Amino acid sequence: MKLILPKSLIWIPESTVEELLKYYDYPHPEKKGEIISGYDKGHVIRTAKMSAVVAKYLGHNEKIIYEYQISCFLHDLGRAGLDQKLFGEIWSWAKNNNIPTRPLEWRKRYPDTIYGKETEAFLDMFSSKLRNIGIENVDWTKEQVEMRLGYARRFKRQMKRIKPKLKKQDIEWKDWMEKVVLYYYYPEKMNSAPAWTRELGEILVACEQLEAYSNRNRGNDYYNRGEESFSEALGYLNKLMNEGRIGKAVLLMLRKLLANGLFDDILKDARDGNISKEELDYLRSINAEENVCQ
Repeated sequence: MKLILPKSLIWIPESTVEELLKYYDYPHPEKKGEIISGYDKGHVIRTAKMSAVVAKYLGHNEKIIYEYQISCFLHDLGRAGLDQKLFGEIWSWAKNNNIPTRPLEWRKRYPDTIYGKETEAFLDMFSSKLRNIGIENVDWTKEQVEMRLGYARRFKRQMKRIKPKLKKQDIEWKDWMEKVVLYYYYPEKMNSAPAWTRELGEILVACEQLEAYSNRNRGNDYYNRGEESFSEALGYLNKLMNEGRIGKAVLLMLRKLLANGLFDDILKDARDGNISKEELDYLRSINAEENVCQ
């Protein structure tokens, strides 16, 4: 069956989208009067569009999708204030030195770390080595580390800042929305959640990671990536499925949508408009269920 893209990929009013994206702009704590523009708002928009479409085709109702897309538009809020240069230096160094960059992986490597104190543990262990490459252990550095290893803490802090504004927009921020946003870094927070909530978290993870793996700007800025590959992106999603982080139904639906070309324009935008014929041919070929790794 051929799938058809909805007429609009945005379930919420455009004016609401504009206001939500403004929340990513952040006063620079070290430079009075300077605003750090939210990094890569395009990533947020593309992720929110794809996530809502996948949710629709998996049968979630319109009211839930409306609230869900608000969550998706705010999923990166914990990185408001991202210092592109410093963030990239820290996490490129960590990746090159095989140091965990996510809370779950960190706790597996260092199980004695107090839950929620992964940021502090990272700096205790590696601040001297970071200093050797010119990164001082100051509050601004801690914030950049917290954007990954302490994401829940920083996200909640940013949400506290904007909740009065959301209320004026008649937006109620619900507990399930926060679980969805935090699912990638904190899957344990979904342990007692209803199946529909977990599935929405899985969809966000799948679409956000697909976009991130396709995103030329992010690849250049802080992944040390020379080029993007859809096969690598789908390989990573298969890995997450095999780990139990993404359900098979979510991955199959995403693959069907990709194979039917529904996300071509979104992914072209992530690639600055450059997708080779070979890569497009690959997307057309991934629909078969037997191609999903077990």
